[in-house]
Amino acid sequence: MDKVKTRKRASRSAMFDPSIVLPAAGQAFVKLDPRLMIKNPVMFVVEVVAALTTVIFAKNVVQGGADLGFTFQIILWLWFTVLFANFAEAVAEGRGKAQADTLRQTRSNTKAKRLLIEDNFELYEGVAADQLEQGDLVLVEAGDIIPGDGEVIRGVASVNEAAITGESAPVIRESGGDRSAVTGGTLVISDRIVVRLTASKGTSFLDRMISLIEGAARQKTPNEIALNILLIGLTIIFIFATVTIPSYAAYAGGSISVVVLVALFVTLIPTTIGALLSAIGIAGMDRLVRFNVLAMSGRAVEAAGDVDTLLLDKTGTITLGNREATEFRPVRGVSELELADAAQLASLADETPEGRSIVVLAKEKHGLRSRDMAELNASFIPFTAQTRMSGVDAGASWVRKGAVDAILNHVDGGGRPRQLASGNAARAVAAMSEPAREIFAIADEVAKAGGTPLAVAKDGRLLGVVHLKDIVKGGIRERFAELRRMGIRTVMITGDNPMTAAAIAAEAGVDDFLAQATPEDKLKLIRDEQAKGKLVAMCGDGTNDAPALAQADVGVAMNTGTQAAREAGNMVDLDSNPTKLIEVVEIGKQLLMTRGALTTFSIANDVAKYFAIIPAIFLAFYPQLQALNVMQLASPQSAILSAIIFNALIIIALIPLALKGVAYRAIGAGALLRRNLLVYGLGGLIIPFIGIKAIDLAVTALHLV
Repeated sequence: MDKVKTRKRASRSAMFDPSIVLPAAGQAFVKLDPRLMIKNPVMFVVEVVAALTTVIFAKNVVQGGADLGFTFQIILWLWFTVLFANFAEAVAEGRGKAQADTLRQTRSNTKAKRLLIEDNFELYEGVAADQLEQGDLVLVEAGDIIPGDGEVIRGVASVNEAAITGESAPVIRESGGDRSAVTGGTLVISDRIVVRLTASKGTSFLDRMISLIEGAARQKTPNEIALNILLIGLTIIFIFATVTIPSYAAYAGGSISVVVLVALFVTLIPTTIGALLSAIGIAGMDRLVRFNVLAMSGRAVEAAGDVDTLLLDKTGTITLGNREATEFRPVRGVSELELADAAQLASLADETPEGRSIVVLAKEKHGLRSRDMAELNASFIPFTAQTRMSGVDAGASWVRKGAVDAILNHVDGGGRPRQLASGNAARAVAAMSEPAREIFAIADEVAKAGGTPLAVAKDGRLLGVVHLKDIVKGGIRERFAELRRMGIRTVMITGDNPMTAAAIAAEAGVDDFLAQATPEDKLKLIRDEQAKGKLVAMCGDGTNDAPALAQADVGVAMNTGTQAAREAGNMVDLDSNPTKLIEVVEIGKQLLMTRGALTTFSIANDVAKYFAIIPAIFLAFYPQLQALNVMQLASPQSAILSAIIFNALIIIALIPLALKGVAYRAIGAGALLRRNLLVYGLGGLIIPFIGIKAIDLAVTALHLV
């Protein structure tokens, strides 16, 4: 929560940062280029009529026309309206450019140590990061910046990923497992690692983030395109409505100046939402980046706002990825200390995450410290797929740990090791029936609890079982409960057996699970949900998740996952936190709600402008329209000028809301709609009446008309 508040404060301060605002002011003039303005049709039309009235004003100045002061003020505020719209878009773009410049500088200034021989850390050449190729091996030591995206193939190191993720706490990156992926631009702060680069030039996360932040890859989403079509349609309707007004004036025996018609037209069309639409879209993408999620398209962000079902891979997504020893379960006649001592001895030279966790657990629970294998004259027996166990031989003594049936096969009644090929688990049980039955009973309890049993034997004796457990990520249960309140159903997908899957699903708090799932099963589940008209999000990190990530409407790949997963998804979570989808959904809903709220406000505040301008235009011809002057505006000219000034100023007033987004609350769609109609619909009706009247008083007091 503190982290979110800090980000919000940073976002607010960045909004008014002079380093952003001042360049944006200059960009507002650059964006007056018609080739750029045509991308925003509503504001392009405003620019055209502003230019038209400017030409007419210049002609009147030369020929000595009337009401030059009034005309000049109208023209001035028309140009301000266009400039304020450009300013809003430039501020939205500028908020990310500083970050993009930092990332680009990181990439261009980074030096790399490219290994010439894989096994020789001392033999390398110094090259610039942008000269590296996919597949190159680089040595990264403490104090070095990782030059590109890749996989750790040797070593373990502490890495500061703040430059990419914004997180100050370092993370561990090591070879093997789900913590081997590293991102270019991050800093190694201890030890050293060898990284094999996996991204080709121009496709790294740095390149994609720079492209995204600068808006080069941002395309309008279907929702944004539809809203643009609506605004264009309204603009065309009001063009026809405006051009017919002179004929009504002529019928009444009078005339209306082009400047007044332009003022009426600009206040009729939805200039407020037209001015802010582009800024809303850019800011929505920017907010996602600030939450350390890299989206490949705005379409994915919008889809996230309507997600119904979330599928999550278990390993590395819901759980930490590596099983950890959590408990020593000795058989009768064996103390827990004796079991822990033997399990630790068998694990001293075991570099797997499971082996290291056994050593740590033995030290934490029983104070057992590491021993020197050389002093014990012991040799380590590594794990193989054939034996399914590992251990230590020390003279005539031996210790083994591994799969339950493998350990039972390895032990005979005389306490001597024998070959597995000539025996089976049933024969071992027959030889040592009571301890074997107890081992099986303990192993069954561990499996039902969602864990993995690891049997331990020493010198022919079965000592007990080490409980290895998939560790569920901290706080994930509460986050899933929050997703449930948002109306999102969560489904865990795993290759585990149903018993283990059910235990982990219950601990994590997901709504449902799919056990023993193949890539085909994941695809079928997603397609079945989509066939029901639901939008599906998928979180995963493995190569086997790639097809499902590609099929899902929103595919969120974990940054610590494989390259295949990251390429298949349309979003990448740089923090590798599956419940980050909560923030993604909120931002998607914010994006949709902000557009809807400001569209409602824009259309609603036009009502007040009608009451200000229409009576002012026709009052000379139809005195009865004085009854519509409910704001009691001082004069027709004052009414027209006040409406035009308000039209420009309201854009500036709404820029912070467009950039920040409408606050999302986890309430029903109906309640949310009523709330927004009340706030932005009713507010859009009331605020212009107050604002236009206040401006009218100021204009009159200053004798501007």
